[in-house]
Amino acid sequence: MKKNEWDNEENANIEIQLLLEAIFQKYGYDFRNYSTNHLTRRITYILNKTNSQNISELQHKVLYDVKTFYELLKTLSINVTEMFRDPSFYKSIREEVVPVLKTYPFIKVWSAGCSTGEEVYSLAILLKEEGLLDRSLIYGTDLNEDVLMKAREGIYSAKVLENYANNYEDAGGKGELKDYFTLKYNSILVKEELKKHIVFAGHNLVTDHVFGEMNLIICRNVFIYFDQELQDRTVKLFLESLCTGGFLGIGAKEDIRFSKHYHLFDVVNDRYKIYQKKFI
Repeated sequence: MKKNEWDNEENANIEIQLLLEAIFQKYGYDFRNYSTNHLTRRITYILNKTNSQNISELQHKVLYDVKTFYELLKTLSINVTEMFRDPSFYKSIREEVVPVLKTYPFIKVWSAGCSTGEEVYSLAILLKEEGLLDRSLIYGTDLNEDVLMKAREGIYSAKVLENYANNYEDAGGKGELKDYFTLKYNSILVKEELKKHIVFAGHNLVTDHVFGEMNLIICRNVFIYFDQELQDRTVKLFLESLCTGGFLGIGAKEDIRFSKHYHLFDVVNDRYKIYQKKFI
C-alpha cells in the first residue's frame, strides 16, 4: 500500500470513529464496536444517499439534523428477515428445545434484534402448535423504533405468503400457515391469538442491560455486525438473561466458541448453534 493510500485509509478510519463517538454522545446509540467492514459499507451508502462529500460533512448533518441521524440509524441496523427463516433451525428448536420447555409451568422467550417481527411470530406459531403458547410470553426487541412499529402492526405483503408457507412446511409446521393470518386486500394480518402473547420493546444490545430471565433466547444474524469485544459482551448479556438450563439459539452462520463464556454452555446442536446454559 502506498503512503497516500495508507493516509487516506487511516484518515477515513479516524473520521468514522469520530462520527460514531458523536452519535453516542448526542443520541446514546453505540456503534463503536461494530465491525469495520460493516461500518465502512453502510457509511459509504449513506454518504451517497445524503449527498455528503465526506464523513465530516455527514457528521455535521447527523448532529444538527435528526432526520439524517434516523436515516443513518436505519442504515446501520440491517433488517433482513422472513418467517421461519432457515427452516431447519426452527425444526431443531421444535425437536430439541421444545421438549424441555414443556417441563416449565411458564415460558419466557426473547427474540433479540427482531426487526419487523416475522421471526417473533414464527416462534409464536411454533409454540402454539406445541401447546405452549397459552403459558408463554415472547419479547421481541430491537434498537430501531421504525421496525418495531411494523412488528407491532403485524401486517405484511400477501406476496410473501407462499414463500413463508414453504419455510413453515420445511420447519415442521403442523397445519397451514395461512390459518394464522387474516387476508385483507393485498396484505396479510397476524391474528390476535398470536399477538396477545407478544411484547415488542426497544432494547439495545450494546448499551442496555439484562432483559428478564428467559427460558429461550433467539438472536440470529446480529453477531456478524459486531467486533469480537462486543460479541463477547453480548454473549455475557445473554448468559445473564437466561435461567439455568435456558437455551440460546444463534443459527448456523455464527458461533460463540470465541467467547470466554463459552464453557458455561452445553452444545445442543452444533450445526445450528443452539446452546444450553449449564446447571452449575
